[in-house]
Amino acid sequence: MVVCFLIHTVCPASALSAGESRILYARVFGPETGDGFDFTPEQRRLLQKEKLHVVARQVRSAVALSREASGSLCVEAVLGEEAAALGEADSGVFSLGNAELFPDRSVVLWLGVQSLAFTLVCRPHENLLLAEGALRNIARHCLEELRLLGPGAEVLLKSDRVDALLHRLLPHGQLLFLNHRFAFTLDKEIVSYLSK
Repeated sequence: MVVCFLIHTVCPASALSAGESRILYARVFGPETGDGFDFTPEQRRLLQKEKLHVVARQVRSAVALSREASGSLCVEAVLGEEAAALGEADSGVFSLGNAELFPDRSVVLWLGVQSLAFTLVCRPHENLLLAEGALRNIARHCLEELRLLGPGAEVLLKSDRVDALLHRLLPHGQLLFLNHRFAFTLDKEIVSYLSK
C-alpha cells in the first residue's frame, strides 16, 4: 500500500530559502489516523501537513547529496526534453523508522527530475521494483502530458489531472502489476483524459 505521493521542489525557487522545499501536490491514501490522540480536524490536518513537509525536506536532502556526490547540478527545465530529463533523473530510497512520521515503518522512494521531486511513501512490505516502476510511470505522465518542466507550469492548477492520473495508476494507493497490453491501454486512456 502506498501511504502518500508528493510532488515538490528540490532546487531553491526565488521565493524560498536555500534549505526549503515547497510541496506542490500531495495525496495521502488510506484512512486518517489519529495516532491514539483526540485531535480536531484542523489539528489533524496541520499534523499531516507537517509530516509531509518533513518527508519533502528529507527527500530534498537526499537529492542534494546524490547530486553533489555525482557532480551534477540543478539545471533549468527545457520544454520538450521531458524524456531526456526523466532518463537523467536521480533516484533513491530510504527508510523512515517505526512511528517516526507514520503509524508504521515506511519506505520512501524518490525521483529527482531537474527542479522537481516525485516521492512515494510505501509500507515496508511493498515490492520496491514495482513501486519504482509506478513512480517512474507517474512522473513520465506528469512531465509529458502536463508539461510540468515548462516555464510557468503550475502543478497547483493541474491537481485534478494529477488526481485522475493517480486514480488510474495507483487506485486507492494500491500498486498495480501491469502487463504490456494493459499498460498500453491504460496509457491511451490517460493520454485521452489528460488531453481534454
